[in-house]
Amino acid sequence: MNGEPLTILLVEDNPDHAELVMRNMEDFQVANTINLVEDGEAALDYLHGRGAYADRKQFPMPHLMLLDLRLPKVDGLEVLKQVKSDAYLRALPVIILTTSDAERDLAMSHEFHANSYVTKPVNFDEFSKLLKDLGFYWLAWNKKPW
Repeated sequence: MNGEPLTILLVEDNPDHAELVMRNMEDFQVANTINLVEDGEAALDYLHGRGAYADRKQFPMPHLMLLDLRLPKVDGLEVLKQVKSDAYLRALPVIILTTSDAERDLAMSHEFHANSYVTKPVNFDEFSKLLKDLGFYWLAWNKKPW
């Protein structure tokens, strides 16, 4: 594949979970840049290019966001709600990646228009298929953010 890699925003406050996701993403067939933020406030700052994330060359707009629900500062469901209610951000694919299998969390994620909901621990073969189904690999070849 030629061209710039896809950018993934991983929003995860557990360092062990973040490391596992990042290590397994390296096995995918497309090149990826994964930017990690550890709380919901930082995720929103990143997406809006505010504060420490104002430099879009260093912190480009992601093609995909992997979002945990249980986050400090701003809850993951609130991040999802704000992203999907923003005219500029709503097309960003968001995959909820969480340990929560609570019916309420699943229902609220769908109500706020998450693209998918994956419960940890993640089966990365199934996760890879999910990314393909969401058009992730199509994006890789066309090099267009959502």
